[in-house]
Amino acid sequence: MQTIAPALNYPPELLLQAQGVRVAFFDIDGVLTDGGLYFSESGETLKRFNVLDGQGIKLLQKAGITPVVITGRDSAPLRLRLKALGVQHARFGTEDKRPAAEAFLAELGLTWSQAAAMGDDWPDLPVMQRAGFACAPANAHAQAKALAHHVTTERGGEGAARAFCDLLLVAGGHYAGLLAQVGHHDHPGASA
Repeated sequence: MQTIAPALNYPPELLLQAQGVRVAFFDIDGVLTDGGLYFSESGETLKRFNVLDGQGIKLLQKAGITPVVITGRDSAPLRLRLKALGVQHARFGTEDKRPAAEAFLAELGLTWSQAAAMGDDWPDLPVMQRAGFACAPANAHAQAKALAHHVTTERGGEGAARAFCDLLLVAGGHYAGLLAQVGHHDHPGASA
């Protein structure tokens, strides 16, 4: 039987920047989705989520890193997806994301230096600017990429959030331990 060894490698300076993270802020459109908005005949907004991203969020929780969603939109499908992932901290329908992030930090007893943020456009910049570690997907707006400590090779809705989660897990020393549990009862590899 082949050993499952960690396959991810990051530059040491990037891992140092991403250490100490206890909370991860996520935008939705363009980060956990591809940024496209689909409207049904009744006007309902439909979104496409990637299971890799969902698995990453579940792994963060297992590692003790709290995922927080702050998004400018609100929809029933989004709330269902977050509930399925066990995300307990979310603010919907807000374009002014900094005060929402500060409220969550206060609630969790954490500081900006313990926060990471992933965003793709201007509304995300105030949170990315203050977070100890900021990340943007490959298809993010140029301003988000310029502010990010790291830009993923993956696009939003296509595994970018998972890449962000994996980086945080490696930097926090959690990745190898979680990977070692795969294949065991109640392992972190359960479907997302």
